[in-house]
Amino acid sequence: MKSEVYSWRLSPTLKHALEEVSRQEGAPISTLLERIVADWLSVHRQERNQLETEQERLHAAAAATFGAIQGHNPKRSEQVRSLVRTRLVNRRAS
Repeated sequence: MKSEVYSWRLSPTLKHALEEVSRQEGAPISTLLERIVADWLSVHRQERNQLETEQERLHAAAAATFGAIQGHNPKRSEQVRSLVRTRLVNRRAS
């Protein structure tokens, strides 16, 4: 049962084309529009699902590389600020 109403403006060319197809198919324009929108939504959902699947695949591939960086200084993350400042000072002095 259809109970919702939605209206929008169309160019005269598009309206004429819809009326032509409507006459050829022997179906009301509302039925034609509902079918067009339903088809578009179906394609849009599939594309979105494919994109989400691709994003999940990429995330899983990237996650395999996540982890701690091994180094000789276990306190390096705590000393980032001073290490960066020291490097900047050394670069400016050069």
